[in-house]
Amino acid sequence: MNRITPNNIQALEANQVFVFGSNEAGNHGRGAAFTAKRWGARKSVASGLSGQTYAIPTKPADVRYRLSLRDISRYVDDFARCASAHPHLHFLVTEIGCGLAGYQPTEIAPLFINCVQLLNVALPTSFWRVLS
Repeated sequence: MNRITPNNIQALEANQVFVFGSNEAGNHGRGAAFTAKRWGARKSVASGLSGQTYAIPTKPADVRYRLSLRDISRYVDDFARCASAHPHLHFLVTEIGCGLAGYQPTEIAPLFINCVQLLNVALPTSFWRVLS
């Protein structure tokens, strides 16, 4: 199983889950969140599984701002627990928080330290560079 998330995901296999950064209102209007609607991300589902997607909030409902790394880390911990509980799914984590939220991979990648041992979680190359 490949542990590196492809740069530009165009299609998902039946067991794959697209993991993207969202906002706490669950409005998926831009970036990877907009793309996630293609695979079942539902409006108002701000965090967790929806269709073949998993939302991790990086911005509050007022999208002019961003969540703190501490707040994002709580959502990432929830994600790690979900991935651990669903070993039959392969989670493709995008560079959450590194687009519209404005964080750098060096800031976000350490939040995924608990995912390193989860063989069903793929992370972007930029996150692996920080974690290895």
